[in-house]
Amino acid sequence: MTRLASGIWVGAYLARLQAEGIPVYVVARGDETAGAVVVKLSTLDGKAKAFHRVVDLMSGARRWDVLAEGAEREVDDAIRKQRGFDPDLWVIEVEDARGRHMLDEPGFAD
Repeated sequence: MTRLASGIWVGAYLARLQAEGIPVYVVARGDETAGAVVVKLSTLDGKAKAFHRVVDLMSGARRWDVLAEGAEREVDDAIRKQRGFDPDLWVIEVEDARGRHMLDEPGFAD
């Protein structure tokens, strides 16, 4: 299966969230073609989660998994650390008190 270029995926993700009225921001632009993506969900109560894509080596299936969660400052530190390892990393921030991120929706889940 051909993977979508990162920049195209990010554009589609932003448009979908904006259509739902969910505030979303590109915090760091990564490589347009093959940059990995981290999505930070801020629930506006001082807490956050960061999601990243993982691949099951046995099946090849891709899914979103929690990279870090807890106090927003700690999640920001974990993302900063990831950016130190991977300067091509995209960082997308979603702000939603209800915890909506839509990564489990068709088209974004896999």
